[in-house]
Amino acid sequence: MAESTIKTYADRAIKNSSIDFELYNKYEVKRGLRDITGKGVLAGLTNISEVFAYTISDNELVPCDGELFYRGLNINEIVNGFVGENRFGFEEVCYLLIMGQLPTKSEYREFRKVIAENSTLPNGFIRDTILNAPSSDLMNALAKSVLTLYSYDNRANDVSIENVVRQSLELISRFPLLSVYGYQAFLHYHKNKSLFIHSPKPELSIAENILHMLRPDSQFTQTEAQILDLALVLHADHGGGNNSTFTTHVVTSSGTDTYSSIVASLCSLKGPKHGGANIKVARMFDDIKDNISDWQDEEEIYSYLENILNKKAFDKTGLIYGVGHAVYSLSDPRAVIFKDYVKKLAVEKNCQDEFDLYLKIEKLAPAAISKSRKMYKGVSANVDFYSGFVYKMLNLPEEIYTPLFAVARIAGWCAHRIEELVSAGKIIRPAYKAVAERKQYIKMDDR
Repeated sequence: MAESTIKTYADRAIKNSSIDFELYNKYEVKRGLRDITGKGVLAGLTNISEVFAYTISDNELVPCDGELFYRGLNINEIVNGFVGENRFGFEEVCYLLIMGQLPTKSEYREFRKVIAENSTLPNGFIRDTILNAPSSDLMNALAKSVLTLYSYDNRANDVSIENVVRQSLELISRFPLLSVYGYQAFLHYHKNKSLFIHSPKPELSIAENILHMLRPDSQFTQTEAQILDLALVLHADHGGGNNSTFTTHVVTSSGTDTYSSIVASLCSLKGPKHGGANIKVARMFDDIKDNISDWQDEEEIYSYLENILNKKAFDKTGLIYGVGHAVYSLSDPRAVIFKDYVKKLAVEKNCQDEFDLYLKIEKLAPAAISKSRKMYKGVSANVDFYSGFVYKMLNLPEEIYTPLFAVARIAGWCAHRIEELVSAGKIIRPAYKAVAERKQYIKMDDR
């Protein structure tokens, strides 16, 4: 198609798709299902997780330090629990989200066994699906693999809770394999690197197996595995209103199968405003380090942050990635928890100077944003601010950052899918106000 034709079509599409911003105010439309203060429109109920960011005093919202709860349990207590007992926590959190309660020792051992037994793929799946026309985008590759798994499931369309729980546990177990093997295929076919496939080991945790399968020599330290496990725990769920989880609810409400529902959520997570934000943070910091001569000079750092906000630097979008959140204002509890462990890893990896730069930008960015933007709520560093740095220190390839988010969030998606099937039973269909001018049809010869 000629470029001139495409441009003409695009110009017409833009002209006839634009809606006057004032109409949103006139009809009191909550853009993005959020009001002007950032509070979300109540669209459903959930038992699975809660994001807490404000208190109510004299009928006004008062921002407070953010809190996150999984099944009513504070994420800080969950993390302190498994860290204090020197064990991995992601499998325990998966059990908690799906089953609704913490496992006993015997239930935990049995669940670990179930995960290990399901950490396999159908015969020929790696050859026929993952290695066949591998995508340069790993989220698309992951989506293709999940949709293909539908064809190997004799009860793919069965939406009984028993079957959906079975499918959920299989997907939680298989997502690490699909993500890592998808990367190995990408590396081989798109980067001309040697291809190797390591099978997962049943005695290892999910975090350990990711590092084992990803690295050619399968070697990793205990600290590396523990902080990756923590990253999975902190990303496992985040309330029913985040974009990908809301997608899970919307698509599940139509009555479709599990694989289609999860792929829809994957497509949502892929976006740079959602799960892809950690890559943007990592690239932004590379740009900052290249353009700031003195990492200790706060005035120079602040000035460059202003350039980013004024669309003069980095990707010219005017966004400081990793700072700000749709819900949190004073703090993101996931970032607060993560930061202490990131510091430990930075010491082990001899990256203290870079960590100090992160601390400075975490402090300076909110001030720069509030100066240049009309703010209705505060901003603070979110979990994406540090996760990209962690993955970089772990020497993980950038291409797998967002798939790792999916490896964690699949637990939450499956829990919300089950909840939607059990408790809702009504298709989700919000209203849109039509504002197009009424017109008369004109015959083609008269146009």
